[in-house]
Amino acid sequence: MEPLVVNLGLALAIGLLVGLERGWREREAPAGSRTAGIRTFGISGLLGGVMAALGAAAQNVLILPAGFLGFAAVFAWFKWQESVDDESFSVTGVVVALAVFALGALAVSDRPTEAAAGGAALAAVLASREMLHGLLERLSWLEVRSALILAVMTAVVLPLLPSEPIDPWGAINPREIWIFTILLGAFSYLGYILTRIAGASRGMIYSTLAGSLVSSTAMTLSLARTEGSPRRRAGAASLAAMVSILRVLAYSLFVAPAVMMVVLPAALAAAATFALSGWLLITRTPESEAAEHSDRNPLEPKTIAISAVIYAAMSLIGALSAKYLGSESLPITAAITGMADVDVAVLSMLRLQGGAIAAEILALAVLAAFASNAIFRMISAATIAPPGFSIPLGIVTLLAIGLGFAVHMLVPALSLTFPNSALQ
Repeated sequence: MEPLVVNLGLALAIGLLVGLERGWREREAPAGSRTAGIRTFGISGLLGGVMAALGAAAQNVLILPAGFLGFAAVFAWFKWQESVDDESFSVTGVVVALAVFALGALAVSDRPTEAAAGGAALAAVLASREMLHGLLERLSWLEVRSALILAVMTAVVLPLLPSEPIDPWGAINPREIWIFTILLGAFSYLGYILTRIAGASRGMIYSTLAGSLVSSTAMTLSLARTEGSPRRRAGAASLAAMVSILRVLAYSLFVAPAVMMVVLPAALAAAATFALSGWLLITRTPESEAAEHSDRNPLEPKTIAISAVIYAAMSLIGALSAKYLGSESLPITAAITGMADVDVAVLSMLRLQGGAIAAEILALAVLAAFASNAIFRMISAATIAPPGFSIPLGIVTLLAIGLGFAVHMLVPALSLTFPNSALQ
């Protein structure tokens, strides 16, 4: 079958899909009382495709714009007549028709995948009218403003920042630091929204587990400034620490299995301590201490900026230690680097496998990165959180580190067979 025929069929299908939603919504209206229904929208998509095909065949770039303007004028005139009769001021129908025409043209202009995705998205947005209107009614101005700030931070500021380090030691990367601030703000906002939807306890747990898969440090700092029971938040921060350890173990076992076999007993012991302590702190705290909702700002720029400065400072300290302390002090270097980013610290240590450095030394460096990252989260959170949060988290952190160290000293390395390292 010719590609043009297939693409014209797609253009028609996009119009029919959108027209199905439009026609269902106005199914009670008498026949002929509405400007456009399922057939009209289907033909509109096909017309856009035909205009694009004619322009390409005639090699005239003016045919498609002229067809679009003519279609827009005719459809808008009929829609105006309908709005006068119905005393309605909605312009949605006109905009939808223009979008269907444009998507039909896009389907024939060698962009069928994008056109299909756009048609599906358009139909989904139209079908979500009640949900979106209800969401707007429930949103406060603080929530809307926070979402706009996050959008500007991500779509406007981030692309403008340099992606290369700006210091001689290769530590201060503006784009990486800005990404950290975006993550911190996004997790804070996510926790706020989930708390409103699922309640204080469940919303906090859901947002913590999801956010910690990306950055446990950002998630912990977000919890430190969240309102509600400090003990529950400390329990959630303990779960974030558990997720951090398991996340690093998941990929490190396949990168450097020999090293990670030495690390595994102690790391699992620490993760189990964090998990059990977090569960106890959350479940043993009375429900009356949970704040269901507050009018706090879900995105505080000052707190996020302080966290970003601390992150940048720890990155610089880690780079300086790696340069001047050398490989003889790998555990110290890993501990300093791990304060800012445990993933970077662990991977940088695992890259040294297969050389003159023993697996036991590398394992100790990895454990040092785990411990320093946990201590860094604890101390950073304590600067912005009340004692009711920082003290329980501190006790759990020290307990997990102590138990992990004891297991490392007493339990021999596991002798399991894993696939060969991808870096060996």
